[in-house]
Amino acid sequence: MNRKIWKLINLLVLAALALAACGAPATEAPAAEAPAQPAATEAPAQAVATEAPAQPAADVPLRWRTRPDNKEEIAVYTQISQDLDSSLEGITLAYEPGGTEGANYQDQLKTEVAAGTAPDVFWIPGTDVADFATRGLILNIAPLAAKTEGFDAQAFYSGPMYHLTYNPEGAKSGADSGALWGLPRDVSTFALYLNLDLINEAGAPDPRELAKEGKWDWNAFLDVAQKTRALGSDIYGYGASAWWGPYGVWLNASGGGFYNADRTACALNTAESLQGLEFQRALYQDYDVATPYGEDPEPPFRAGKVAMFQNGRWATPGVRTVPFNWDVVELPTGPNGTPGNWLFWGAYVINAKTAHPEEAWKLVQALTTAETQGKVAALGANIPSRVSQEALDAFLTFTPPANNQAFLSGITEAAKPTAEGPLWAGSWPEYDKIMGPAIQAVLTGGKTVEDFGATICDEANKVFTK
Repeated sequence: MNRKIWKLINLLVLAALALAACGAPATEAPAAEAPAQPAATEAPAQAVATEAPAQPAADVPLRWRTRPDNKEEIAVYTQISQDLDSSLEGITLAYEPGGTEGANYQDQLKTEVAAGTAPDVFWIPGTDVADFATRGLILNIAPLAAKTEGFDAQAFYSGPMYHLTYNPEGAKSGADSGALWGLPRDVSTFALYLNLDLINEAGAPDPRELAKEGKWDWNAFLDVAQKTRALGSDIYGYGASAWWGPYGVWLNASGGGFYNADRTACALNTAESLQGLEFQRALYQDYDVATPYGEDPEPPFRAGKVAMFQNGRWATPGVRTVPFNWDVVELPTGPNGTPGNWLFWGAYVINAKTAHPEEAWKLVQALTTAETQGKVAALGANIPSRVSQEALDAFLTFTPPANNQAFLSGITEAAKPTAEGPLWAGSWPEYDKIMGPAIQAVLTGGKTVEDFGATICDEANKVFTK
């Protein structure tokens, strides 16, 4: 029986006993009469012992955290927490949305783990798994998983699981990995959220139709962006946030990328990477079709001022509130014929200092069941991370947007998405600190692509272990 129900029954039993005791009338013996004495041969009456109902152990309190993109996503995970709280036996949950106070989400978690104040379970981006694992901030849950009947790591996409089961010490020695750093919460790819009203008003072709015809490439994208930009000084053709994902797709689509194939060295200075960076620079500086770099493009998109907004599936709950006609389309293909997308993912991991590792592991499993992932997907936030055609088919029914296939198209092998992944041979946070400001300088006009390429890898290669 659920321990929370036991508590209620015990309280009712104790209350009934107390009421019965209070309700019995007191009988007073006459003052002149001595109390009756038992006969010498009679043993004194013994009080009958009353056994109190067994008290079940108190519920284990667990705190867990994600980094929501907007208030709608906070509502999604708050509801999930409430649902699991009522079904997980012996566990009481408290959900905490993180990253909402302006502080760096990952840095704040590192500080809290060191101080012993971090949640028991928390979500981190796939890029940060290696950094948290090598710092000893998260628990290797392979021993717990090994004792769990029915657990199957192959039920999830192989890209995330490669990194979540990677053991740097085992890789050096050639031994079996013996590692499991968490379970993937979700996967996603980028798509372009479309303001169809603006596109129609500008007389631009429908990107969805161009994609069906195989004509949705960089040139077609630029044409739509320019035509919608011409609608007014406060109308933009394109908007993207200022982090590595949005600018990385242009490098990927041109055949380049952040680093070499085995992620052991910088590749930002290759001809292909620089070609992708140059195209994106032109969107901001030469064609002036994009929202100012560094400013959040989501509010102006929701306000009806941006024709094409680049983001992942996690933006869908917020976009569903807009007052205009909208849908999504896959990213335009680059010179090599691919959209250069990312396979984004993040993982639920367990605080290395949790006092309740077994209960935390139960929570991680509950948060990644097909049922829970289905609820999250239905609310629009994520694509399930479990490899299941049934799950993907169900995902297509969660509308709007009508064109959910645009997200799934980026996951396929034919799309060749670059899997988001940590740098086990280096420090991703340090790499990002070097790369991000340098690319921002290019996109805001402070540095040429040529100057960027001449020096970037000299600095970025310093973060790799030799």
